[in-house]
Amino acid sequence: MFYSATSPPKLFTLILLSALSVASLNLFVASLSNIAEEFQAEYTLVNLSIAGYAGMTAVLQLIIGPLSDRFGRRPIIIAGLIIFILASLGCLLATDISTFLFFRLLQGAVISGSVLSNAVVRDMVPATEAASKLGYLAMAWAMAPMLGPMIGGVLDGLFGWRASFVTFFGLGVVILSLCWVDLGETNKTPSETFAKQFKTYPVLFRSRRFWGYALCMAFSTGAFYAFLGGVPLVAKTMFGMSTTSLGFYIGTITAGFLLGSFLSGRFAKHYPLTTMMIAGRIVACVGLVFGLGLFLSGVIHVFSLFGACAFVGVGNGITMPSSSAGAMSMRPKLAGSASGLSGALTVGCGAVMASITGALVTEQNGVYPLLGMMLFSSLMGMVAALYVHWVDRTEETGC
Repeated sequence: MFYSATSPPKLFTLILLSALSVASLNLFVASLSNIAEEFQAEYTLVNLSIAGYAGMTAVLQLIIGPLSDRFGRRPIIIAGLIIFILASLGCLLATDISTFLFFRLLQGAVISGSVLSNAVVRDMVPATEAASKLGYLAMAWAMAPMLGPMIGGVLDGLFGWRASFVTFFGLGVVILSLCWVDLGETNKTPSETFAKQFKTYPVLFRSRRFWGYALCMAFSTGAFYAFLGGVPLVAKTMFGMSTTSLGFYIGTITAGFLLGSFLSGRFAKHYPLTTMMIAGRIVACVGLVFGLGLFLSGVIHVFSLFGACAFVGVGNGITMPSSSAGAMSMRPKLAGSASGLSGALTVGCGAVMASITGALVTEQNGVYPLLGMMLFSSLMGMVAALYVHWVDRTEETGC
């Protein structure tokens, strides 16, 4: 019999759920030009399947979190997967760009898997242990967007762009089945009504620690978005790098994130959250300062840039699981809301940092605005982490 789960999920289930949520953003990115050609649509319009999807997931995070605090994690995740499966089928069968984009935006419901996996972990274990487990989840967040476009490119080359959506459909069915039998409800104290839930929100919003944790996470991720916003122009003008080579070197920051996430998974349960957050910020800032120093001293080399950026990846991998666990710990009954709000804040901060960096970087000024913006964002994350540490110390001493 195909029984539904009643016990907490295994970490493996949450890793797959998170990976699908993240990979859904860009698995088919290599197919955009082919989609535009088949539908006889402008490339900028087809690109809404990426940019519009990202915006949709940012908005949904604000809704999904509170819904899971009210009705539970399991039904929201299951509903999100069902919508994703049906939307994938809609994209697969679409015959015009409007229909395709409509169903593509509906696919954004799968973001519930990423947002609520964090909340599920926090429901199950204390904050420091949650940071450790979130470190292993973060490895899936890093691997999925790195491998997704490569897999999607192979599928497109062999079978055409619709093969990516066949894959989405199949993976959705498999992971829905897995969640049905393994993902039991972990929110044991759901809100009785939305009215009572909303009355507790001011406690979360007034929490100095919550905003410190959330801003640390947002600015840490902002450094990565700044990297994406400026590195293509810098790599082309300063090093004459091809797009193939650039794709490889962009992977260095992702590889760094994998290493940092592994270190977080290994050590976070042994140290306070703020210790891990500050350690990660130090790693990121030191790497960027070193890179700037190399360029200022005349060492113009590809590793001066990407080596420094790899430190940002390591630092983010160390920092973000602890900052995410901390944000959800301020009000356990609102862990879903906290995860959604901090996630939306992270996406918004990342978009701003990428836009500013893209505007500042030119062919003339090259690498300095890029590394400067990355350093600024990393330093702001450091300030937020130190602020949480200061709040902890002052409350312990009663000052």
